[in-house]
Amino acid sequence: MRFAFHFRLIPFIAAVIVAGIGILLGNWQQGRAAQKTELQARQAARAAEPPLVLGMAGVPAAGQDAGALEFRRVRMRGEFVATWPVFLSNRPMNGQTGYVLAMPFRIAGGDTHVLVLRGWLPRQAEYGKLPPFSTPAGVVTIEGQVVASAGKVMELGAAQALKPGELVQNLAPQDLARASGLAFAPFLVQQSAPGAAGDTLARDWPAPSSGIDKHRGYAFQWYALAAMAILFFVITGFRSGSKKRD
Repeated sequence: MRFAFHFRLIPFIAAVIVAGIGILLGNWQQGRAAQKTELQARQAARAAEPPLVLGMAGVPAAGQDAGALEFRRVRMRGEFVATWPVFLSNRPMNGQTGYVLAMPFRIAGGDTHVLVLRGWLPRQAEYGKLPPFSTPAGVVTIEGQVVASAGKVMELGAAQALKPGELVQNLAPQDLARASGLAFAPFLVQQSAPGAAGDTLARDWPAPSSGIDKHRGYAFQWYALAAMAILFFVITGFRSGSKKRD
């Protein structure tokens, strides 16, 4: 039995275009995966470094680039501004809904504040009713990891005007600076070290999602589309050629 292939120009052009798009997008996704792999390695390297002291005794917090410090462990001495708690809502932890407590931390010896994500509180049965928490008084030393943002969640409508004790969807240092009049460093710190006695805040912070597997999965899908386009052209060409022979 002999097979005959019938070349058709239009299906050939269509197959080449689809295969080309699939290969280009597959390569792009592979490139994104490579970038995320490099970022993940940088995260691990920075997290492994000894804590960086922020403040008068170390590196000044003001004027620092958030990207240069992101994922670094830091140690700060100062005091919380207990009159300005803000609660980030819709922040699950370990499968349970709740809030993240954010609060300004004034670094000792200056007027610079750092927005600290102090920890997580479980949501009560009544929305907006917050469980009790404690704030250490006076000068304390805390440790944590620098993050560029507190993460973004979907927000419907315009954001409310910030005030102490407000429940918000998203929060950035500049937002709190405008509302409070305090001077803030351009980054946040996720507190990691346990607080004072009676501290009930959870600090099981999730690791930053790299999305490497997702990009690799998308790349595989695009490469599969390219292969299917070529395979479809070849199979239909042989089928058309066999019919012509008949």
